[in-house]
Amino acid sequence: MAELSVEEQLRQLYELQLVDSQIDEIQILKGELPDEVQDLEDEIAGLELRIGRIESQIKDLQTDLNSHHAKIHESESAILRYKVQLDNVKNNREFEALTKELEFQNLEIELAEKNIRKANIEMDAKTETLNATLERKEKKRKELEVKKAELEQIIEKTEKDEVALRKKSETARKKIEERLMRAYDRIRTSYRNGLAVVTVARDSCGGCFNKIPPQLQLEINMRKNITACEHCGRILVDDGIVSEIREKTGIVEV
Repeated sequence: MAELSVEEQLRQLYELQLVDSQIDEIQILKGELPDEVQDLEDEIAGLELRIGRIESQIKDLQTDLNSHHAKIHESESAILRYKVQLDNVKNNREFEALTKELEFQNLEIELAEKNIRKANIEMDAKTETLNATLERKEKKRKELEVKKAELEQIIEKTEKDEVALRKKSETARKKIEERLMRAYDRIRTSYRNGLAVVTVARDSCGGCFNKIPPQLQLEINMRKNITACEHCGRILVDDGIVSEIREKTGIVEV
C-alpha cells in the first residue's frame, strides 16, 4: 500500500473520527444497559450460589433433626425395656445399674430435645433467609428481563448500522500510519466524548474551545503537517477537509 500524503492522512483521520463518533452514539443509545444486564446476571448467579448453600444447610439441619428424633425413639424404647427389667431385678446391684441406665436415657432424651429446639430455631432462620433470597432473586430476574428486552430492542434497531460502521472503521484504520493510530486512540480514550480529531471553528479548537493563533490556523489550512491543539492535544483539521468529507460521506460533522 502506497504511503499517503499528510493531507490524505488528515482526511482519513477525520473520516475515521466521524465513523467512530457514530459508533459512540450507538453506544450512548444503549447507555448503561449492557453493564446493568451484566451486573444483574452476576448478582443472580451469586444469589443462586447462596440459595444452593442455604438449601444444603437446611438439608443438613433436617438430617440432624431426624437423627435427634431417632435418638429419642431409641432412648424411649430402651427406657421401656429397662422398666420391664426393673420388675424382675434380683439384687440391688442390678437395680442400681438399671436405674443409672434409665437416668442416662432420660438425659439423652433431654439433650436430643434441646438439640431439636436449637435446630428448629436455626431451621426457621435459614428458611426465612432462603425465602428472602428467593424473593430477591425473583425480583432481580424480572429486572433482568426488562433490561434485556430494552437492550435487545436497541440492538435490533442498531446492529446492522453498527456492524457496517465498525467495518468502515477497520477499513479506515488500515490506511492510516500506525503511529497516528496510536495517537488517535490515546486521545480518544482521554476524553469522554471520544473526539480526537476536531475542526477549527471561530478561531478556536473544536474540542476544548481555546483560541488557535492565526499562524497555526494558516499551517493547518496548508495541510503539510499533523497539527495538534496545544491545550488539549486533539488533532486539528481545517473546514475544507470537513466539507470534502461531509460531501463524500453524507455524515454530519462531529
